[in-house]
Amino acid sequence: MEKEENINHENTTAETSNKEIRANKQSDDKPEESKNVQEKIELSPEDKIKELEDKLARTFAEMENQRRRFEKEKDDAFDYGGFMFAKEALNLIDNLARSKLILENDESLKGTEALKKTLEHFDIINKDLISIFTKNNIKPIDCLNKKLDPNLHQAMMEIEDDLKEPGTIVQEVQKGFMIKDRLLRPSLVGVSKKSKNNDDKSEENKENLNK
Repeated sequence: MEKEENINHENTTAETSNKEIRANKQSDDKPEESKNVQEKIELSPEDKIKELEDKLARTFAEMENQRRRFEKEKDDAFDYGGFMFAKEALNLIDNLARSKLILENDESLKGTEALKKTLEHFDIINKDLISIFTKNNIKPIDCLNKKLDPNLHQAMMEIEDDLKEPGTIVQEVQKGFMIKDRLLRPSLVGVSKKSKNNDDKSEENKENLNK
């Protein structure tokens, strides 16, 4: 009899242990969930109000940032929406300038009345184009006799000129343009540099001073 009681006691102990293991396992499976529930239970009404106010403030801030982005995109579309069209339209001015140069260099036309009238018409058309561009905030870059600015100019060649400070723009190969405060295309230019003879003299003077 005593043996049977011991066996029953062992079985009861084993069942209790199994229940405890299962309970601990279930508790370990959802620690975060239990923690979140506990935190929500512990929040006071004041804390809940504060949490809602923070969420509301973040939402308003995000909405304001989005509104500003939309405003900027709208302004850019209005100001620079014709950027590519304007860039392509500059080909008209380039072709007009090339045509004028070809006519001016044609020996058979030099000094003729026909050439004179044709060039006058070219100048009128060019002025009209520049006027239309200017009305639409597209303006040519004034570059001659100014220092080379990589943000506005692109140097295509160096030209010996001892009368100008090195890096001064002395020739405009292709006119550059701005659209408002944005570069539409850079000016292609030639910049001055010291002549070789002048450089040799400078080196000779330095050597003489060092002697």
